Amino acid sequence: MSTRAEKPLNVEEFLAWAEGREGSWELYDGVPVAMAAEKVLHARVRAEAAFALTGAVRRAAVACEAFMSGLAVPIRGDLAFVPDALVFPLPSPPPEATTIPNPLIVVEVLSPSTAAIDHGIKLEGYFSLPSLAHYLILDPDRRVVIHHRRAGEGAIETRILHEGALTLDPPGLHLDVADLFGPPEA
Repeated sequence: MSTRAEKPLNVEEFLAWAEGREGSWELYDGVPVAMAAEKVLHARVRAEAAFALTGAVRRAAVACEAFMSGLAVPIRGDLAFVPDALVFPLPSPPPEATTIPNPLIVVEVLSPSTAAIDHGIKLEGYFSLPSLAHYLILDPDRRVVIHHRRAGEGAIETRILHEGALTLDPPGLHLDVADLFGPPEA
């Protein structure tokens, strides 16, 4: 669902507009778009992915920080996404910051309403950022990671992982695919 503003918004105007509003919002071509209500499985995987990335950052002792959703990633003047989790290099932004302009890793958890966006405009948008090294799309129903990684000469390499080790270098993180999803449901 989108809510038309009187005029297209830039990222700064959007962030001011969205502050204090109910729900989660992203900005597409200057138009605020409300994200669908989150289901338990999506929230669980989002949290597990953030915890797994935080643990990997600590184990690797790299100068990075991991966050769960809530912070916007500006893509261009009229486009901003709010990934489910992200990792960015230190120093940390100020406590009042609402954006992370330089993520190294972004994570999106698939839902039926966002799958085309996650595989399309977000894939292209995130990799338009020079800082981005890895884009992970997590399929919570199938427990599959689609790992897009920046390769040489502007290429993006894709791997599909069902299990096993996942290395995210840079910044030098090592984790297990299962840790991104948490324990299987009983």
